[in-house]
Amino acid sequence: MASLFNLNTSPLLLLLLLLLSSGAGAESQPECSKSGGGCRNKAVAMKFRLIAVASILATSMIGVCLPLFSRAVPALRPDKDVFTVVKAFGSGVILATGYMHVLPDSIASLSSDCLPESPWRRFPFSTFVAMLSAIATLMVDSFSMSYYRKHFLLRVGDGDGERVRNGAHQILGHVGHENGKMEEGVSDKGSELLRRRVVAQVLELGIVVHSVVIGLSMGASDNPCTIRPLIAAICFHQLFEGMGLGGCILQAEYGVKMRAIMVFFFSFTTPLGIALGICLSNIYSENSPTALIVVGLLDACSAGLLNYMALVDLLAADFMGPKLQAGVKLQIWAYFAVLLGAGAMSVMAMWA
Repeated sequence: MASLFNLNTSPLLLLLLLLLSSGAGAESQPECSKSGGGCRNKAVAMKFRLIAVASILATSMIGVCLPLFSRAVPALRPDKDVFTVVKAFGSGVILATGYMHVLPDSIASLSSDCLPESPWRRFPFSTFVAMLSAIATLMVDSFSMSYYRKHFLLRVGDGDGERVRNGAHQILGHVGHENGKMEEGVSDKGSELLRRRVVAQVLELGIVVHSVVIGLSMGASDNPCTIRPLIAAICFHQLFEGMGLGGCILQAEYGVKMRAIMVFFFSFTTPLGIALGICLSNIYSENSPTALIVVGLLDACSAGLLNYMALVDLLAADFMGPKLQAGVKLQIWAYFAVLLGAGAMSVMAMWA
């Protein structure tokens, strides 16, 4: 699992390369210099950016940690209906993030007048890359499950003792039980746990990519009129997206160390992106061709990943699962929560 999680650092390296090269591109495109009308004030913008770092960090940590401490609140435990409804709300937020925020941002970047008409405005690169990203996420999902089943030891217990499973289909049950039923039950439990862990890590990867991009853009901006509404919108976004991710981390049953690592990456990525944007604001131009292309492609990748994860690994897995299939009333509440989360996040697109 650690090797997959290390992929989260790659967007940071890509963006550093982008920033180092975007200054030269900006100089050769004078018609695409930063625009902001009369609402430009570096001192005021810096104050808002510092407020953004503190508030976004706080709301991110609250959002992702709430589900992790839900075991102390009986009504919010993973086996309770309230947790299912809250998770459905978070899944709706993640779905709307991909469709209403990340993908439109990518389209805006790759269709900018600052880029040459051919090939960027002759072909829908954003939706094409998002489609490829969704297929790639499916491949990661599938191959990761196969890999961990075949090459990792998974310990499973049956109450009287513990056996070690090693291999794709070899499950050793406790002596005296009906072997077929015992092995099938243990195998299903182990497969479900592996699936939840892959889901949690791949989902965080998509969130981290977009968080770096949006933090970088905010940190490099000198426009208080843009930053001020973004603070509230991003705080809302991070709070409820964090709840969705935190629910996935909780169900993955990670140890304390792995949970802390995943909470850190989610909570600190946007503030670190803002800090990076502040440091490089003198050489970074969000309208330079290099910046538009790299940010647009990263957003498209993130959009495809988030849309796939929200629809397939979160919503479809829960709504087609035994818990929601067993009760129509709970299904209705969960659908209402999905629509509420997606609707609220869609409204936020007016400001962010």
